[in-house]
Amino acid sequence: QVQLVESGGELVQAGGSLRLSCAASGRTFSSYPMAWFRQAPGKEREFVAGISRSAGSTYYADSVKGRFTISRDNAKNTVYLQMNSLKPEDTAVYYCAAKTLSINWSPNARAYDYWGQGTQVTVSS
Repeated sequence: QVQLVESGGELVQAGGSLRLSCAASGRTFSSYPMAWFRQAPGKEREFVAGISRSAGSTYYADSVKGRFTISRDNAKNTVYLQMNSLKPEDTAVYYCAAKTLSINWSPNARAYDYWGQGTQVTVSS
């Protein structure tokens, strides 16, 4: 079992920055890949960024590449999403997810078996 709790979402102006955090508990944090997804109203949940177990590899959706940075601190059982140059189209509920069933990273939401409750990010124009 893994419990995930996100924080850091809020209202920000376009061009601003936010850092989301996701604190994990349960299974050994360094044993599974993590990812961030987001879901805007009326849209499907989409992949944002992923990170390998050791943080040696990171992956990004084209829409956020160069603006967002995913990182993890295995000593603190926490994964982060630093979001810079935010745009109104980044407005969504952001979810962190853990993929404990295998060690391989994936951009497919169905591959992730534990999810946080989500944190709202709203970017005003």
